[in-house]
Amino acid sequence: MSLSSSAQKVQQALNAIGMQLEVVELPDSTRTSSEAAQAIGCQVGQIAKSIIFQALVSQRPIMVIASGPNRVDEKLITQLVGESIGKADADFVRQHTGFVIGGVPPVGHAEPVETFIDLDLMQYPEIWAAAGTPHAVFRLTPGELLRMTGGRLVQVTG
Repeated sequence: MSLSSSAQKVQQALNAIGMQLEVVELPDSTRTSSEAAQAIGCQVGQIAKSIIFQALVSQRPIMVIASGPNRVDEKLITQLVGESIGKADADFVRQHTGFVIGGVPPVGHAEPVETFIDLDLMQYPEIWAAAGTPHAVFRLTPGELLRMTGGRLVQVTG
């Protein structure tokens, strides 16, 4: 079965950086962490959810990749970024990443995105990330996530 164009874009981005990881599209939605965990058959904590914030002064995108059940403490991220942030709307997310909310992958964005990675993801031998659509995912290790994004490991919860 061939991948949708957005999922194919993620597969190509993974291939381009030499990552031997496979994007799969599932019949069930993976839009939320709990839906993804149920569709995949893993713990909610193994879902690496990508949340895009908007830096309010510079207008740049900031991505936080958090463990499924964790709620990102925006004050902590504001301190790390050095300016206030807010949740990005759907248009901002699509413009800066090239993907829709619920399917934003860790790689393959329309432009470079400053990335922070939840320390809690490091406890799992394998995790799952979105792959371009609310139905596409790929399995990887926390180490691979760090390498592919160049993200900073941080505690994202207060």
